[in-house]
Amino acid sequence: MSAITRHPPPPAVDPAVLAAFRDVSTATISDCLARMPVLAGLRPFHRGGPLVGTAFTVRVRSGDNLAIHQALEEVRPGDVIVVDGGGDTSRALVGDIMKAIAESRGVAGFVIDGAVRDTAAFAGSDFPCYARDATPRGPFKTGPGAINGPVCVGGWMVNPGDVVVGDADGVVSFPPGDAAALLDAVRAQAAREAEVLEQIRAGRYDGRYARVAKG
Repeated sequence: MSAITRHPPPPAVDPAVLAAFRDVSTATISDCLARMPVLAGLRPFHRGGPLVGTAFTVRVRSGDNLAIHQALEEVRPGDVIVVDGGGDTSRALVGDIMKAIAESRGVAGFVIDGAVRDTAAFAGSDFPCYARDATPRGPFKTGPGAINGPVCVGGWMVNPGDVVVGDADGVVSFPPGDAAALLDAVRAQAAREAEVLEQIRAGRYDGRYARVAKG
């Protein structure tokens, strides 16, 4: 069995911060962060509902989930297991058994840059699961891997302890230190969009949504 490299777990994100982002769309968060922090290519496999939590990061070799199993022994309630699988979809990294383990331990969801299986179990559940694809082929369990180090998922760097938010459009992440300023920005953006929609409904739309914001 190959070694799994471990780093100390990061501080959990303040639950009040996570709660503030529960109803914020990933599109708005992305817009307010220069349209950058998107974990590209991942789609939801669960029935519905938002994902919000603290990134608990895992890096695995292609098609091997030993490090994810070990991560499930260390996660905290509210953590999101974010897996850098290199985008490989030849073997599933998680399925219904690992989903059941994660749920029993209060995990907020899975974000997998790779494949999953047992998709009917996810599709019938509100437990958030985002992945690149699905396959019935199972994984290796020999390692190596790493837990709670920086990972690259969908072309975006995710650090342990980042805030992770997901919805029907996909997944974004950002450092918790950015949360306060970002929350102000997304609230302002939401107000601007509400004003535009009201103008459209009233027949008074002036084309402002097409103009690039200055400043």
